[in-house]
Amino acid sequence: MIQILVTGSNGQLGNEIRQLAPQFPGCSFVFTDVSELDISDIQAIRNFPDIEKIQCIINCAAYTAVDKAETDQDKAMLINGTATGNLAMVSRETGALLIHVSTDYVFDGKNYRPYRENDIPNPLSVYARSKYQGETEIMSKASKALIIRTSWLYSSFGHNFVKTIMKYGKERGKLNVVFDQIGAPTYAADLARAILDIIPKTLDKPGVSVYHYANEGVASWYDFAKAIIELSGISCEINPIETKDYPLPAQRPFYSVFAKEKIRNELGIKIPYWKDSLEQCIVKINETN
Repeated sequence: MIQILVTGSNGQLGNEIRQLAPQFPGCSFVFTDVSELDISDIQAIRNFPDIEKIQCIINCAAYTAVDKAETDQDKAMLINGTATGNLAMVSRETGALLIHVSTDYVFDGKNYRPYRENDIPNPLSVYARSKYQGETEIMSKASKALIIRTSWLYSSFGHNFVKTIMKYGKERGKLNVVFDQIGAPTYAADLARAILDIIPKTLDKPGVSVYHYANEGVASWYDFAKAIIELSGISCEINPIETKDYPLPAQRPFYSVFAKEKIRNELGIKIPYWKDSLEQCIVKINETN
């Protein structure tokens, strides 16, 4: 039985792992959020019950308010940077595998081809820098870790682009959505399954490895919004606009498509097409509302 600690388990990804947990009888899960375990306090992690028995830590805890982070830098750096470093240090002390989820935002989006794991990050925003800080903390402190970068995460849980478009699509007859930012929407349920499939294959793998995971295919936010409206059966016009016409505090990468050969080839992970997964998620959202 593999003993797994999940942090930030009330978020999108944490909730998806919680839902999938019964399908993995070889694993025993301890689900925590900040009220049960404050990972910004390293002593709290060290004092957590049976921490020395934990064989894998999945860190789903994150500060994800991209625009708010521009004026809330200390908190973003604490949660995404320092707290991640605390988990890295404790995982080194206990011998646990640390699996940490990072983001496409660590890149500046100026590439002309899909980003590979060994491409040099160049984060543009406070949020992006805080997530990259988390990566560097792991690189310097962990002895056994996986950093999994993902993009455009959504779920039937929490707040996300899919739910926002569905909500405003029903309330308004027209929405403006940027078409000049390109990436890959990723269903958190798919990422959760990939992470749980990976654990037995990597539990004893030394060193820190980086992998990219996003659903297959590419889309602009405009394409994504159009698909959400169509698959939801909502009557709403989606108008394409440029990023300059929708200014936000935090700068976004214009191109953040991932190359995913590494996770497919090394770990045998099969990755669904983004629109197929979106359809599944919308069905689930409609069932729960």
